[in-house]
Amino acid sequence: MWITIVLAVLLCLSACYNICQKRKTYRMIDRLLDSVLSREMIVYSDVEEGEYSALISKVKQIQEVLGSHVQGAEKEKEQVKSLVSNMSHQLKTPLANLSLYAEILGKEELAPDRRARFAGKLKRQVEKLGWITESLAKMVKLEQNIDGFEVKDTKIRQTILDAVDTVYEKLENKKIRLIMEPFEDIQLYHNRKWTAEVFVNLLENAVKYTREGGSVSIGVKTYEIYTEIRIADNGRGIRQEELTDIFKRFYRSREAEDIEGSGIGLYLSGLILEKEKGYMTVVSEYGEGSCFSVFLQNCKN
Repeated sequence: MWITIVLAVLLCLSACYNICQKRKTYRMIDRLLDSVLSREMIVYSDVEEGEYSALISKVKQIQEVLGSHVQGAEKEKEQVKSLVSNMSHQLKTPLANLSLYAEILGKEELAPDRRARFAGKLKRQVEKLGWITESLAKMVKLEQNIDGFEVKDTKIRQTILDAVDTVYEKLENKKIRLIMEPFEDIQLYHNRKWTAEVFVNLLENAVKYTREGGSVSIGVKTYEIYTEIRIADNGRGIRQEELTDIFKRFYRSREAEDIEGSGIGLYLSGLILEKEKGYMTVVSEYGEGSCFSVFLQNCKN
């Protein structure tokens, strides 16, 4: 009989223990989930190795993954807000100018010569607006991987010539001498169309910031892994403290406010080179000129 009583007591104690353990586990899980939902750091350093320790470790991993996703979403949200704000700022001036010139051209008493002058200004603003919207579209495509970006081993000479052909008229208009150093037409890992866009951006900047009658040079030098395509000018140069800022999206130096631009070109070029596993550097002396170097990977034979 005593044995039966002892067994009954033991069974009751076991049942109570199991109930207590389940309640304890439930309370712990409840606290862990509350911490996850409230984004509080989970700290249970005094828990011994065992079931609870393993459970806490798993929950902490879940919390870290969720936190990473939340941070990513918040970062994307801020980027979108920044992009919209910057786009609005970039488009505001040409749109205001278009409205002004359209109003002036609508006046019947406007003299023919003034009408022609304002019509020319209107056309330039339309072209600027088109260029900004096109650049923004390209930037979004590259950032979001919307458009297919094919990279392959391609000869570099035609890529450079395509860019030169695009800006040649601007070089002539400012009587800027183009110096093309002789180089071997080697195959480099790049996308011809997009890389030509990089060189166009660099050449157009060189033309914009170089005084009339100045010079721009293009040189190519091959190293073991990369080949350097160098575009140098003897223009106004860049201050040392701005050398890293110029690659940021929409960055414009205060000293360049008198020159047309949007601050997209160098940022866009950086995105392109990143997809080609290349990179770009700049060396500049203020008042003396700048040298931008594009590094593209050599063809793997």
